[in-house]
Amino acid sequence: MNRRSCSLFVGLGLVSIALLPAQAQRQRGGAKANANADRAVYQAVIDRSSRVCPDHSAERTGPAVRSIPASALRMIEQRDFVLCPDLRLDTQTPVVWYGRQGVFAWNPQARGAVKLLADKAGGYARANDFPKDTVVWKPSGKIADGALVPSFRGKMVR
Repeated sequence: MNRRSCSLFVGLGLVSIALLPAQAQRQRGGAKANANADRAVYQAVIDRSSRVCPDHSAERTGPAVRSIPASALRMIEQRDFVLCPDLRLDTQTPVVWYGRQGVFAWNPQARGAVKLLADKAGGYARANDFPKDTVVWKPSGKIADGALVPSFRGKMVR
């Protein structure tokens, strides 16, 4: 290796070292932008719930909404669907999808309902396939065929 090629390698190495902090800064900036976008999606879903759901409260809605991946919530938001806590649902049927109204409802007092809601809402959103009819789930995650649940009631038309 001659002096010229050695100088070239040293020069390229210095340029690479100088560019690393700039690349790292860009990556951190992108992560920060994604985090801000995710926060905006979570907040939009919670805000919609506050306008539509009679049983909404920050303590009931927030943890359930945050248990669902932001990517799934984006799909739910794009479709103008709502996530509503509903204290009228019993512990044997803690999560319901009201297809005609576009509402996922859950009983926040039922053990495991938040996790079940996250699984079902996330799964439907990933598949981009939401049933048109009402679907009711047992705590085990199995569909509760023939189960009777209260009809959806909202505060106002969205």
